Amino acid sequence: MVWGGISTRLRTPLYHVVGNLTGVRYQNEILQPLVVPALQAIGPRAILQDDNAPPHRSAAVNTFIQQARVNRMLWPANSLDLNPI
Repeated sequence: MVWGGISTRLRTPLYHVVGNLTGVRYQNEILQPLVVPALQAIGPRAILQDDNAPPHRSAAVNTFIQQARVNRMLWPANSLDLNPI
């Protein structure tokens, strides 16, 4: 899987996720090094938008986001089924 962040002002580097992405890995490998600096570069009105994927909702991630003072908007997961039966 590849993770990336985009906004009208910038984009993060693409990050190749090898293996299962857990909440702790999401925090340590994506949020801390990529997301927080990008949001800080955008400014205080920046909002992190993510879906309800389990790694995004873990207790560790929720605590980190609160401590980092990140504004977050939940976006409901709504993937299309590209292989209908």
